[in-house]
Amino acid sequence: MRIVMIAGEAAPYAKVGGLADVMGALPPQLEKLGVAVSIIIPRYRSIDLRRHGFHSYPVSGDLNFDVQTTVLPHSSVRVFLIGVNYFFDRDGIYLDSATGLDYADQADRWIAFQRAALEFVRVALSPVDILHCHDHQAALIPGYRRKLYADHPGLSRTRTVLTIHNMGYQGIFPPDVMARSGFNAAEFHAGSAFEYFGQLNFLKVGIAFADLVTTVSPTYAREIQASSELSFGLNGVLNDRRDPVLGILNGVDTDVWNPLADLLIPARFSGRTDEALEGKSIDKRALLHAFGLDESRMDRPLLSMLSRIDVQKGFDLVIAVLDELLDRDLSFVLLGTGNRESENVLKEIVGRHPGLAGIRLEYDEALAHLVFAGADMFLMPSKYEPCGLTQMYSMCYGTVPVVRATGGLADTVTDVDRNTGSGTGFCFNEYEPDAFREAIVRAVEVWNNKQMWTTVMRNGMASDFSWTRSAREYLNAYRELTGSL
Repeated sequence: MRIVMIAGEAAPYAKVGGLADVMGALPPQLEKLGVAVSIIIPRYRSIDLRRHGFHSYPVSGDLNFDVQTTVLPHSSVRVFLIGVNYFFDRDGIYLDSATGLDYADQADRWIAFQRAALEFVRVALSPVDILHCHDHQAALIPGYRRKLYADHPGLSRTRTVLTIHNMGYQGIFPPDVMARSGFNAAEFHAGSAFEYFGQLNFLKVGIAFADLVTTVSPTYAREIQASSELSFGLNGVLNDRRDPVLGILNGVDTDVWNPLADLLIPARFSGRTDEALEGKSIDKRALLHAFGLDESRMDRPLLSMLSRIDVQKGFDLVIAVLDELLDRDLSFVLLGTGNRESENVLKEIVGRHPGLAGIRLEYDEALAHLVFAGADMFLMPSKYEPCGLTQMYSMCYGTVPVVRATGGLADTVTDVDRNTGSGTGFCFNEYEPDAFREAIVRAVEVWNNKQMWTTVMRNGMASDFSWTRSAREYLNAYRELTGSL
């Protein structure tokens, strides 16, 4: 079976969020199941071609793009970079790095990439069984395949899969973009697959034309089909499909996120009780030092966050309770960037509690690993969360998550039962500061019971979040689409 995955990012070449991790981890797992997978992303200026071993890939025909190729590390997965210099030879990936905002020609950038990617597939990679498209940056491709390539011998039997990683980002643009999209402009009208409240919606196009729509957790699949709020107005389009959205939980790259083999943390450890406690103690001391906190905080719970600072991630709840938590003599560290106003409020709160809290407004890969390894608790009070990876990373390292039971958080974290010691974290349901605060208080109470806390840590570390199960679910979906079951 031949699969081509198309997206806006892929680790380790270009990473903004969890999509890159999925693109870097899922294809090798599919390959182990006997699937031939290729990856296509744009060639961004920030990608170090020499370091990653890229070289020019000759493509026949009079094309207005170039192609670079390499092999994904530790696999045979071929990676192709589509070079459209006019649109992608820039410092930013999704946003203009100078302003932090969308590029003015954002729609044209992603149209150019998708049309070039599909043309490259046609001339160089076909026949293809599945075009697996990710998010709105590749969501026009199911429409192009259906409208423009249905009669091409190498693509006529190709099936398309659209995976939605976050319904909050849909690619909504003015109606005049339709005339530049390659589709028939006459098809843009009220109620069509292209029109969304007078605008062109890339994600809606993908939902309408894809042979299968998936998302990144079973609970999120149910939420977006039931809720106009969580689907950002597209639940009707989702429910108009013949088949329901398939929720397949993302996995974790256990070669990268493994406390026993992690070279980015001072002390490596396994889930064995003594080893985990000793290793985490060393890493906690290093984490306190990295954020300028005193070693006297070793005997108090250390709460942590690693996140984009955004309302979606629950930072209004964090801001509402953080002063009180620090007044309770808890410690707190935050690594991330995002909304400038929220950043400033968080800095003010941290400034009122010197020595108890630290904040680093950046992303640092080594420090991210240290946060997961050294903290006692990981806070994730998301307003909505399609899947989430960081709560799984934290459990791999014995750091106990405190989460709102939504989307993938509900699918991966089970609430602790203080009578039995079962569970992997502390969950709350209502999106309210009091509910969040109460979950943290429960967690601190269990932290004070060292035997039970160790049990909860080990429960999380014993959870299987590898990509193996998820890859099998994708393979089953591919087989069903292509009639090879």
